[in-house]
Amino acid sequence: MKNITVHDKAFKPYLQKEAIQARILELAAEIDKDYQDKQPLFLAILNGSFIFAADLFKHITIEAEISFIKLASYKGTSSSGNVITAIGLEENLRDRHIILLEDIIDTGKTLHSFLPELIQRQPASIKIATFLTKPEALQYPITADYVGFNIPDKFVLGYGLDYDGLGRNLPELFILDEVAS
Repeated sequence: MKNITVHDKAFKPYLQKEAIQARILELAAEIDKDYQDKQPLFLAILNGSFIFAADLFKHITIEAEISFIKLASYKGTSSSGNVITAIGLEENLRDRHIILLEDIIDTGKTLHSFLPELIQRQPASIKIATFLTKPEALQYPITADYVGFNIPDKFVLGYGLDYDGLGRNLPELFILDEVAS
């Protein structure tokens, strides 16, 4: 892996695709074990989680369903602070076991704002699976049940995460090179 430039920013390699895929397999095995005979509904939060959701769901062996919702709070390299719901839920969540799939938990504002809406729909349970967390950036009481990787409070790109629309398609994860940017 080598450094890349996206728009006006330089990024350096952070996680190789092999490490990402190995961790996805571990998360899938944990979820399979925890949800045997429960037929969970995976609820992937778009846009960022679509690659994580697809890779994880491919390795889930229990009976399960997947659906998508679009929530947004990022503009550029920082959170806008506003959570916008663009595509809503259509499924009946009452008495269902829900596993929210998130690309990254940064401040926690997105999930903090969205969880009350989910709770109102009376699911049997709600768990959170996230590709990344930034423990240093967390400002809301959000705890993920399944975590791919804990990372520093730096801007990252790739594996579904973008910088103003670009970089989602990279199979690796890159971190902002603050010296070069």
